Amino acid sequence: MKIANHIRALVSRLTRLDASDTWGDDLNPAQISALEYLSCANRFSRAPSHVAEYLGTTRGTMSQTLKALMRKSYVSETRSEADKRSIRYDLTETGFAVAGRTAALTEAIAALPADRQTDLAETLSTVLKSRLAARGGRAFGMCRSCAYHRTTGDGAFCALLSLPLAPEEGDQICHEQVAA
Repeated sequence: MKIANHIRALVSRLTRLDASDTWGDDLNPAQISALEYLSCANRFSRAPSHVAEYLGTTRGTMSQTLKALMRKSYVSETRSEADKRSIRYDLTETGFAVAGRTAALTEAIAALPADRQTDLAETLSTVLKSRLAARGGRAFGMCRSCAYHRTTGDGAFCALLSLPLAPEEGDQICHEQVAA
C-alpha cells in the first residue's frame, strides 16, 4: 500500500501545483476548471449539473461558479426554449482565450516521450474510471466513441437524442456518452 499512497500524494501535489499555477487575473482554480470543461463539452453537456458532475462538486457550488463567470463575461447563459428551467453555458471569446492557455503541467507532460504519455493517460483513465464507478458517477466520454454516434451522408448524428451533430461535436465531451 505504500506505493499507492506515494502515487496518491504525487497526484495530489501535482493537482495543487497546477491549481496554483492557474490562479490569476480574476479567476480561481474552480472557475478555470469550469472554463476548461466547457471548452471541451458539446452543447448537450453544458448545464450546471453536468459541469458539477464532471468536476466532482455540488450543483449549488457550480451554479455559483458559473454565475460568477457570467458576471465576469467569460460565459454566456442560454435558457432552453422547451424548458425555461434548463440552462446551458457557452464560452465567450474571452472564456475561450483563458481555457485555451497552456498550463505548466501540460508542458511538463508534453515533454515526456510519446509512449510514456500514452501509458500515463491510460493508467490515470483506468484509476479515474474505478473511482467514478465506486462513487456511482459517470465516466463521460467523447461523442465519437459513443454507441449512439452515427455517421451519415449528411454528417454526424446522435441516435440517442435523434439530433444532427455539428462537425466539432464528435471530438467533444458528452455527458450522455455510452461506451461502444
